[in-house]
Amino acid sequence: MVDLDILIWLALAALVAGWVDAVAGGGGLLQVPALLLGLPGPGVQALGTNKVASVFGTAAATGTYLRKVRPDMRAALPMTVLAFIGSLIGAATASSLPEDVFRPVIIALLVAAWIWVAVSPAMGAQDRLRFAGRRHAVIAAAAGALIGFYDGLLGPGTGSFLLIVLVGLLGYSFLSASVTAKIVNLGTNVAAIIVFGLGGYIWWQVALVMAVFNVVGAVIGARMALRRGSGFVRVVFLVIVAVLIVRLIVGW
Repeated sequence: MVDLDILIWLALAALVAGWVDAVAGGGGLLQVPALLLGLPGPGVQALGTNKVASVFGTAAATGTYLRKVRPDMRAALPMTVLAFIGSLIGAATASSLPEDVFRPVIIALLVAAWIWVAVSPAMGAQDRLRFAGRRHAVIAAAAGALIGFYDGLLGPGTGSFLLIVLVGLLGYSFLSASVTAKIVNLGTNVAAIIVFGLGGYIWWQVALVMAVFNVVGAVIGARMALRRGSGFVRVVFLVIVAVLIVRLIVGW
């Protein structure tokens, strides 16, 4: 059993994480550390519980975005399918592969992406697609597979990685990218839950309580993003990526 005060702490973390994740991704930066501090047992159990709480918030945010923004299925579909497969593989290796193997590469990519977005204020303001036809779908699928693997293996910051690819590489606006990222992230969360659930790495009672609060935060965040537009999403994205970089450098 989890003490009531710890459960309240986890619920509040889920509320804020839902908001952050709906706007710019990165809600796991709050939820996973909170779970690591609050739950006994191996760290992989925190990852599994985080996925259950997150999938409900992601679904709620996706539904909110879809009422106003049409996703580009040329990117969303191949990214989601390959990300689902990648997440299955990543989650299956989460208990045996150390995070330190990937940390230097991830930090370098995030720093480069942060500088790129920070010095390019026009980036992500409007849709300016850089590829067409099959090439567009292939690049989206390849990125989906890599990010899906990361999501299943570690998780925090997945939404931010998706925005980096969708905005910086494929040329979508931050708002368009947000709805596509939610669809893809929904697929990766479901895949990870399958693996973690079969392995017994989920605290279901805790996860479902957190899910309720994650949904509330996600709906509020998605509505704010829709109301304030791509510029708002860009600012939140830069803050979240900066936090993610610090988290990876100093550890958690």
